[in-house]
Amino acid sequence: MTLPRLSPAGWTIAVFGLAALLLGAVGLISPGTLLASMGFAPDGAAARAADDYTLVFVRTSAMASFNMGVYYLLAAAKDWTAFFAFTVAFRLLTFSVFTALVLTDTAPAGFFAVAAWEGAGALATFLALRVQRREQ
Repeated sequence: MTLPRLSPAGWTIAVFGLAALLLGAVGLISPGTLLASMGFAPDGAAARAADDYTLVFVRTSAMASFNMGVYYLLAAAKDWTAFFAFTVAFRLLTFSVFTALVLTDTAPAGFFAVAAWEGAGALATFLALRVQRREQ
């Protein structure tokens, strides 16, 4: 198997895209697994109430993640550096919002892993873009 020839920034985007695609697939297939991986524990009820749309929401969010993964992978394959730069600001915004959710006890502490992933990814892409610009 031959890996595509990607720029360093392209690799950061491809890794994020693949993770988004795979986690989206997990959420579509098994939303409970995805919830548990983020630290959302079940309430102990044997069944969900008829008006509990948690799993529907998780599945729709998972579909968005799956689609986003495809977009990121396509952008990486085309070495679309303008898109890479655009993602940095919005991933930092996502980091900030998700961190605030944990700090305000709106989300469980395990959810901080999602925030950290976004922040680290944004920083990696930013640094890779900076190195690429210096080399050009």
